[in-house]
Amino acid sequence: MTKVNRARSTSPPDGGWGWMIVAGCFLVTICTRAVTRCISVFFVEFQTYFTQDYAQTAWIHSIVDCMTMLCAPLGSVVSNHLSCQVGIMLGGLLASTGLILGSFATSLKHLYLTLGVLTGLGFALSYSPAIAMVGKYFSRRKALAYGIAMSGSGIGTFILAPVVQLLIEQFSWRGALLILGGFVLNLCVCGALMRPITLKEYQTSQEPNHVCRTQKQDFKRTSPCSTWTKEWVQTCLCCSLQQEYSFLLMSDFIVLAISVLFMAYGCSPLFVYLVPYALSVGVSHQQAAFLMSILGVIDIVGNITFGWLTDRRCLKNYQYVCYLFAVGLDGLCYLCLPMLQSLPLLVPFSCTFGYFDGAYVTLIPVVTAEIVGTTSLSSALGVVYFLHAVPYLVSPPISGWLVDTTGSYTAAFLLCGLSMIFSSVLLGFARLVKKMKKTQVRILAKESDAKLQLWTNGSVAYSVASELDQKDRESVAIAVPGYNPT
Repeated sequence: MTKVNRARSTSPPDGGWGWMIVAGCFLVTICTRAVTRCISVFFVEFQTYFTQDYAQTAWIHSIVDCMTMLCAPLGSVVSNHLSCQVGIMLGGLLASTGLILGSFATSLKHLYLTLGVLTGLGFALSYSPAIAMVGKYFSRRKALAYGIAMSGSGIGTFILAPVVQLLIEQFSWRGALLILGGFVLNLCVCGALMRPITLKEYQTSQEPNHVCRTQKQDFKRTSPCSTWTKEWVQTCLCCSLQQEYSFLLMSDFIVLAISVLFMAYGCSPLFVYLVPYALSVGVSHQQAAFLMSILGVIDIVGNITFGWLTDRRCLKNYQYVCYLFAVGLDGLCYLCLPMLQSLPLLVPFSCTFGYFDGAYVTLIPVVTAEIVGTTSLSSALGVVYFLHAVPYLVSPPISGWLVDTTGSYTAAFLLCGLSMIFSSVLLGFARLVKKMKKTQVRILAKESDAKLQLWTNGSVAYSVASELDQKDRESVAIAVPGYNPT
């Protein structure tokens, strides 16, 4: 039945089972990104139990986040060569195992390996394949579908944070991790929803691989033990990987990758330092936590509404520009943050930053698909999320070092804001250069067409004149005996 569905699905259905894919991706983002954010709820418990400082305990969250993005290409490879269903289910088993083993931890190093590395690896195998599946099922309403699917991060954080705190109070941090490990097993259910689909573009791109596999099987039949067989297998594997990651040589994707590095550096520190900054300007603990709640809720609104707006006919062709606009505005919010030193001023900041944060997160897969196409979307998203890993790992410590060195948050926030603005300007400049080159090519093409037309008309005129001249000569030769026409 799966093969029949693959053969008949020749174009994105923009609905039908696609909404089940959106629901599955929504649950995947809850079980991965929301659970990662909720790990911060355990920080105080870990500090108290293991008697360690904040810096050492904070590495748990950094390792989970970094592993999720660092191993995203591995998730793409597994889903491409096995299936998306297998990749997400395997990721759910690994993430659940990491959380359950973490509940038996006797040291922070144990938590680094289980809750950090193992759980992060499981999240990586599940996250990027699920997001790529949404792009394969939707074309006309892609931004709206991504907005709904990725809003699971904000909704999950809003719901899970108090629930996890309640579980810690009732069953201690060990019992809470154990229950959370059981909850993450729902990734296996999400994986079961990811029904494969094969598009026309995908079928054409896979024809060389199919021919390669057929020839390889024939060659194995003729010489099963020869060294030529091994060389042929290696060649086919290299060709497959080269075709799968051919987008890495595209200039547009290289520019996107560089801009993602600067964007990821800027977006991460705020979620770590907004509460400490609010406390430093005299806001109470409850009000500072309220700012984070506002940030999470408005993030959901940005996911859904911005996705819906950019799917409208008037903005459909400007989704790339909308992405630049959202990233740039978040950078401007950063630049204004050091001047906001009271709760009435920080609330509008949380609303604005949260909205546009959800907006550009929704458009990352859309912009990537616009550059590389639907066929390579899974692999390209794996690379894009992989590029988030290093900035996510180093930006909070760098910002903390700036705070310790300068004694204020101004330098840290300005650096983050300028990084995001540079990311937006870089992409905008690249798009402007590309349009200018296209305009020059069109002008040159028109000029060459005009010259070709003149040359053709001249050739025709010359050939007609020569024919008339030849006829005149022949007529004279007939009238005058002995006249040579040459």
